[in-house]
Amino acid sequence: MGEDGFNMAQIKSWTVSDHLWSKVEPLIPVRGRQPGREYQRKAGGGRKPMSSRRVFSAIVFVLRTGIQWKALPREFGSASAVHQHFQNWYRAGFFQKLWQAGLAEYDGMHGIAWQWQSADGAMGKAPLATECVGPNPTDRGKKKGRKRSLLVDGRGLPLSIAVSGANLHDSKLLDRTLAQVVVQRPEVTGWKTKQNLCLDAGYVGCPVSKIAAKHRYYARVRSRAEERQRVIHYRDPDSKPRRWVVERTHSWLNRYRKLLVSFEKTEASYTALLQLAAALICWRQTITIYG
Repeated sequence: MGEDGFNMAQIKSWTVSDHLWSKVEPLIPVRGRQPGREYQRKAGGGRKPMSSRRVFSAIVFVLRTGIQWKALPREFGSASAVHQHFQNWYRAGFFQKLWQAGLAEYDGMHGIAWQWQSADGAMGKAPLATECVGPNPTDRGKKKGRKRSLLVDGRGLPLSIAVSGANLHDSKLLDRTLAQVVVQRPEVTGWKTKQNLCLDAGYVGCPVSKIAAKHRYYARVRSRAEERQRVIHYRDPDSKPRRWVVERTHSWLNRYRKLLVSFEKTEASYTALLQLAAALICWRQTITIYG
Protein backbone atom coordinates (compact mmCIF):
# COMPACT_ATOMS: atom_id res chain seq x y z
CA MET A 1 0.00 0.00 0.00
CA GLY A 2 1.19 3.52 -0.73
CA GLU A 3 1.29 6.49 1.67
CA ASP A 4 -2.24 7.55 0.68
CA GLY A 5 -3.64 4.09 1.28
CA PHE A 6 -3.85 3.10 -2.38
CA ASN A 7 -2.66 -0.25 -3.69
CA MET A 8 0.61 0.48 -5.47
CA ALA A 9 0.92 -2.99 -7.05
CA GLN A 10 1.80 -2.65 -10.70
CA ILE A 11 -0.82 -3.80 -13.19
CA LYS A 12 0.61 -6.55 -15.36
CA SER A 13 0.77 -5.67 -19.05
CA TRP A 14 -0.79 -9.00 -19.99
CA THR A 15 -3.81 -8.84 -17.67
CA VAL A 16 -6.89 -8.32 -19.82
CA SER A 17 -9.25 -5.68 -18.40
CA ASP A 18 -13.02 -6.19 -18.18
CA HIS A 19 -13.48 -3.29 -20.58
CA LEU A 20 -11.29 -4.87 -23.23
CA TRP A 21 -12.89 -8.27 -22.76
CA SER A 22 -16.34 -6.75 -23.34
CA LYS A 23 -15.06 -5.70 -26.78
CA VAL A 24 -13.28 -9.00 -27.50
CA GLU A 25 -15.94 -11.49 -26.41
CA PRO A 26 -18.48 -10.81 -29.21
CA LEU A 27 -15.76 -11.50 -31.81
CA ILE A 28 -14.62 -14.85 -30.41
CA PRO A 29 -15.29 -17.61 -33.00
CA VAL A 30 -18.02 -20.00 -31.92
CA ARG A 31 -17.55 -23.68 -32.64
CA GLY A 32 -20.13 -24.76 -35.18
CA ARG A 33 -22.62 -27.49 -34.38
CA GLN A 34 -25.01 -29.34 -36.62
CA PRO A 35 -28.51 -27.83 -36.46
CA GLY A 36 -31.18 -30.09 -35.03
CA ARG A 37 -28.71 -32.37 -33.32
CA GLU A 38 -28.70 -32.76 -29.53
CA TYR A 39 -25.38 -32.75 -27.70
CA GLN A 40 -24.90 -34.24 -24.25
CA ARG A 41 -21.64 -34.42 -22.36
CA LYS A 42 -20.84 -37.93 -21.17
CA ALA A 43 -19.64 -38.56 -17.63
CA GLY A 44 -15.86 -38.81 -17.59
CA GLY A 45 -15.64 -37.37 -21.08
CA GLY A 46 -12.40 -35.54 -20.46
CA ARG A 47 -11.67 -32.00 -19.34
CA LYS A 48 -14.24 -29.26 -19.63
CA PRO A 49 -13.53 -26.70 -22.38
CA MET A 50 -11.35 -23.76 -21.36
CA SER A 51 -13.06 -20.40 -21.05
CA SER A 52 -12.45 -18.07 -23.97
CA ARG A 53 -11.25 -15.28 -21.69
CA ARG A 54 -8.64 -17.58 -20.16
CA VAL A 55 -7.41 -18.57 -23.62
CA PHE A 56 -7.27 -14.96 -24.81
CA SER A 57 -5.37 -13.89 -21.68
CA ALA A 58 -2.88 -16.71 -22.25
CA ILE A 59 -2.28 -15.63 -25.86
CA VAL A 60 -1.73 -12.01 -24.76
CA PHE A 61 0.68 -13.29 -22.08
CA VAL A 62 2.73 -15.15 -24.71
CA LEU A 63 2.73 -12.12 -27.00
CA ARG A 64 3.84 -9.70 -24.28
CA THR A 65 6.46 -11.85 -22.57
CA GLY A 66 7.84 -13.77 -25.56
CA ILE A 67 7.91 -17.13 -23.75
CA GLN A 68 7.53 -20.44 -25.55
CA TRP A 69 4.01 -21.75 -25.91
CA LYS A 70 4.95 -24.88 -23.95
CA ALA A 71 6.28 -22.73 -21.09
CA LEU A 72 2.89 -21.17 -20.29
CA PRO A 73 2.27 -21.04 -16.52
CA ARG A 74 -0.20 -23.62 -15.25
CA GLU A 75 -2.65 -20.90 -14.20
CA PHE A 76 -3.56 -20.52 -17.89
CA GLY A 77 -4.34 -24.22 -18.34
CA SER A 78 -3.06 -26.60 -21.02
CA ALA A 79 -0.41 -24.97 -23.21
CA SER A 80 -1.24 -27.22 -26.17
CA ALA A 81 -4.94 -26.35 -25.87
CA VAL A 82 -4.15 -22.62 -25.83
CA HIS A 83 -1.98 -22.98 -28.93
CA GLN A 84 -4.69 -24.97 -30.70
CA HIS A 85 -7.23 -22.23 -29.94
CA PHE A 86 -4.74 -19.66 -31.23
CA GLN A 87 -4.47 -21.48 -34.55
CA ASN A 88 -8.22 -21.98 -34.84
CA TRP A 89 -8.92 -18.33 -34.12
CA TYR A 90 -6.41 -17.19 -36.71
CA ARG A 91 -8.01 -19.41 -39.38
CA ALA A 92 -11.38 -17.88 -38.47
CA GLY A 93 -9.97 -14.35 -38.98
CA PHE A 94 -10.49 -13.37 -35.34
CA PHE A 95 -7.31 -11.33 -34.87
CA GLN A 96 -7.89 -9.25 -37.98
CA LYS A 97 -11.51 -8.62 -36.96
CA LEU A 98 -10.31 -7.46 -33.54
CA TRP A 99 -7.87 -5.09 -35.26
CA GLN A 100 -10.62 -3.76 -37.55
CA ALA A 101 -12.95 -3.26 -34.59
CA GLY A 102 -10.25 -1.29 -32.74
CA LEU A 103 -9.72 0.97 -35.73
CA ALA A 104 -13.48 1.48 -36.13
CA GLU A 105 -13.79 2.42 -32.45
CA TYR A 106 -10.93 4.89 -32.76
CA ASP A 107 -12.33 6.34 -35.97
CA GLY A 108 -15.67 6.95 -34.29
CA MET A 109 -14.08 8.69 -31.29
CA HIS A 110 -11.18 10.63 -32.81
CA GLY A 111 -11.12 9.99 -36.56
CA ILE A 112 -8.34 8.17 -38.41
CA ALA A 113 -5.75 10.68 -39.69
CA TRP A 114 -5.84 9.71 -43.37
CA GLN A 115 -4.22 12.87 -44.75
CA TRP A 116 -0.66 12.05 -43.69
CA GLN A 117 0.23 8.36 -43.74
CA SER A 118 3.66 6.78 -43.43
CA ALA A 119 5.18 3.43 -44.35
CA ASP A 120 8.45 1.71 -43.50
CA GLY A 121 9.91 -1.74 -43.01
CA ALA A 122 11.68 -3.38 -40.08
CA MET A 123 13.73 -6.56 -39.92
CA GLY A 124 14.03 -9.13 -37.16
CA LYS A 125 15.67 -12.46 -36.49
CA ALA A 126 13.72 -15.66 -37.19
CA PRO A 127 16.00 -18.57 -36.25
CA LEU A 128 13.35 -21.32 -36.46
CA ALA A 129 11.20 -20.03 -39.30
CA THR A 130 10.38 -22.33 -42.20
CA GLU A 131 8.06 -19.97 -44.11
CA CYS A 132 8.31 -16.31 -45.07
CA VAL A 133 12.01 -16.13 -44.21
CA GLY A 134 15.24 -15.15 -45.92
CA PRO A 135 18.90 -14.26 -45.27
CA ASN A 136 19.13 -11.31 -42.89
CA PRO A 137 21.30 -8.52 -44.38
CA THR A 138 22.12 -7.19 -40.91
CA ASP A 139 23.79 -10.53 -40.12
CA ARG A 140 25.64 -10.56 -43.48
CA GLY A 141 23.15 -13.08 -44.77
CA LYS A 142 24.42 -15.82 -42.44
CA LYS A 143 21.26 -16.05 -40.34
CA LYS A 144 17.56 -16.16 -41.13
CA GLY A 145 15.23 -13.22 -40.65
CA ARG A 146 11.81 -11.77 -41.39
CA LYS A 147 10.66 -8.32 -42.45
CA ARG A 148 7.41 -6.55 -41.70
CA SER A 149 6.22 -3.60 -43.78
CA LEU A 150 3.95 -1.25 -41.86
CA LEU A 151 1.51 1.48 -42.92
CA VAL A 152 0.24 3.89 -40.25
CA ASP A 153 -2.01 6.93 -40.12
CA GLY A 154 -0.87 10.40 -39.11
CA ARG A 155 -0.91 9.51 -35.41
CA GLY A 156 0.79 6.14 -35.76
CA LEU A 157 -2.15 3.72 -35.70
CA PRO A 158 -1.35 0.61 -37.77
CA LEU A 159 -3.50 0.34 -40.91
CA SER A 160 -1.74 -2.46 -42.77
CA ILE A 161 1.04 -5.00 -42.24
CA ALA A 162 2.74 -7.18 -44.87
CA VAL A 163 5.46 -9.73 -44.12
CA SER A 164 8.29 -11.29 -46.13
CA GLY A 165 11.80 -12.65 -45.83
CA ALA A 166 14.37 -10.20 -44.52
CA ASN A 167 16.19 -10.09 -47.85
CA LEU A 168 13.30 -8.43 -49.74
CA HIS A 169 13.73 -4.67 -50.26
CA ASP A 170 11.22 -2.35 -48.60
CA SER A 171 10.11 -0.87 -51.93
CA LYS A 172 9.12 -4.32 -53.24
CA LEU A 173 6.79 -4.81 -50.27
CA LEU A 174 5.06 -1.46 -50.68
CA ASP A 175 2.43 -2.57 -53.20
CA ARG A 176 1.27 -5.42 -50.96
CA THR A 177 1.30 -3.15 -47.91
CA LEU A 178 -0.93 -0.53 -49.52
CA ALA A 179 -3.28 -3.19 -50.89
CA GLN A 180 -3.85 -4.80 -47.48
CA VAL A 181 -5.32 -1.87 -45.53
CA VAL A 182 -7.73 -3.58 -43.12
CA VAL A 183 -10.40 -0.84 -43.12
CA GLN A 184 -12.12 1.05 -45.92
CA ARG A 185 -10.18 4.12 -47.01
CA PRO A 186 -12.04 7.36 -47.77
CA GLU A 187 -12.40 8.07 -51.46
CA VAL A 188 -9.90 10.56 -52.89
CA THR A 189 -11.98 13.07 -54.85
CA GLY A 190 -9.67 16.07 -55.11
CA TRP A 191 -6.89 18.12 -53.62
CA LYS A 192 -8.65 18.57 -50.27
CA THR A 193 -9.07 14.82 -49.77
CA LYS A 194 -5.65 13.74 -51.05
CA GLN A 195 -3.74 11.22 -48.97
CA ASN A 196 0.00 11.75 -48.59
CA LEU A 197 2.35 8.81 -48.20
CA CYS A 198 5.57 9.72 -46.37
CA LEU A 199 8.55 7.48 -47.16
CA ASP A 200 12.28 7.57 -46.48
CA ALA A 201 15.08 7.74 -49.05
CA GLY A 202 15.09 3.94 -49.42
CA TYR A 203 11.94 4.26 -51.53
CA VAL A 204 13.41 6.68 -54.10
CA GLY A 205 12.62 5.73 -57.68
CA CYS A 206 9.98 5.65 -60.38
CA PRO A 207 8.46 2.25 -59.42
CA VAL A 208 7.50 3.52 -55.97
CA SER A 209 5.85 6.62 -57.42
CA LYS A 210 3.81 4.43 -59.78
CA ILE A 211 2.77 2.12 -56.93
CA ALA A 212 1.67 5.10 -54.81
CA ALA A 213 -0.31 6.59 -57.72
CA LYS A 214 -1.93 3.20 -58.39
CA HIS A 215 -3.34 3.24 -54.85
CA ARG A 216 -4.25 6.97 -55.13
CA TYR A 217 -1.51 8.25 -52.82
CA TYR A 218 0.72 11.29 -53.24
CA ALA A 219 4.23 10.00 -52.46
CA ARG A 220 6.54 12.24 -50.44
CA VAL A 221 9.95 10.56 -50.46
CA ARG A 222 12.46 12.51 -48.40
CA SER A 223 15.51 11.77 -46.32
CA ARG A 224 15.73 13.02 -42.74
CA ALA A 225 18.30 15.63 -43.73
CA GLU A 226 16.03 16.97 -46.48
CA GLU A 227 13.05 17.16 -44.12
CA ARG A 228 15.13 19.07 -41.57
CA GLN A 229 16.45 21.46 -44.22
CA ARG A 230 12.99 22.28 -45.59
CA VAL A 231 11.66 23.07 -42.12
CA ILE A 232 14.55 25.43 -41.40
CA HIS A 233 14.60 27.26 -44.74
CA TYR A 234 10.99 27.27 -45.96
CA ARG A 235 8.98 27.36 -42.70
CA ASP A 236 6.35 25.33 -44.53
CA PRO A 237 3.93 23.48 -42.20
CA ASP A 238 3.49 20.76 -44.83
CA SER A 239 7.24 20.16 -44.78
CA LYS A 240 7.57 19.23 -41.13
CA PRO A 241 8.84 15.70 -40.38
CA ARG A 242 5.94 13.24 -40.38
CA ARG A 243 7.55 9.86 -41.09
CA TRP A 244 8.81 9.41 -37.54
CA VAL A 245 5.38 8.13 -36.45
CA VAL A 246 5.84 4.84 -38.33
CA GLU A 247 9.20 4.33 -36.61
CA ARG A 248 7.50 4.89 -33.26
CA THR A 249 4.85 2.30 -34.12
CA HIS A 250 7.58 -0.21 -34.99
CA SER A 251 8.95 0.51 -31.52
CA TRP A 252 5.51 -0.15 -30.01
CA LEU A 253 5.38 -3.50 -31.83
CA ASN A 254 8.82 -4.43 -30.51
CA ARG A 255 7.51 -4.10 -26.95
CA TYR A 256 5.63 -7.30 -27.65
CA ARG A 257 8.59 -9.59 -27.10
CA LYS A 258 7.19 -12.46 -29.13
CA LEU A 259 7.72 -10.23 -32.20
CA LEU A 260 11.20 -8.98 -31.31
CA VAL A 261 12.75 -12.33 -32.25
CA SER A 262 10.32 -14.48 -34.20
CA PHE A 263 10.39 -18.14 -33.17
CA GLU A 264 7.14 -18.89 -35.03
CA LYS A 265 7.78 -21.43 -37.77
CA THR A 266 4.89 -20.51 -40.05
CA GLU A 267 3.89 -17.27 -41.72
CA ALA A 268 0.32 -17.70 -40.43
CA SER A 269 1.37 -17.74 -36.76
CA TYR A 270 3.68 -14.75 -37.19
CA THR A 271 0.99 -12.76 -39.02
CA ALA A 272 -1.59 -13.60 -36.34
CA LEU A 273 0.68 -12.27 -33.58
CA LEU A 274 1.29 -9.08 -35.58
CA GLN A 275 -2.44 -8.60 -36.05
CA LEU A 276 -3.10 -9.08 -32.33
CA ALA A 277 -0.36 -6.59 -31.42
CA ALA A 278 -1.79 -4.07 -33.92
CA ALA A 279 -5.26 -4.59 -32.43
CA LEU A 280 -4.02 -3.96 -28.88
CA ILE A 281 -2.24 -0.79 -30.02
CA CYS A 282 -5.50 0.49 -31.53
CA TRP A 283 -7.68 -0.44 -28.54
CA ARG A 284 -5.18 1.14 -26.16
CA GLN A 285 -5.98 4.55 -27.68
CA THR A 286 -9.66 4.34 -26.69
CA ILE A 287 -10.03 2.15 -23.58
CA THR A 288 -8.05 0.69 -20.69
CA ILE A 289 -6.87 -2.68 -21.97
CA TYR A 290 -4.91 -3.87 -18.92
CA GLY A 291 -6.15 -4.33 -15.41
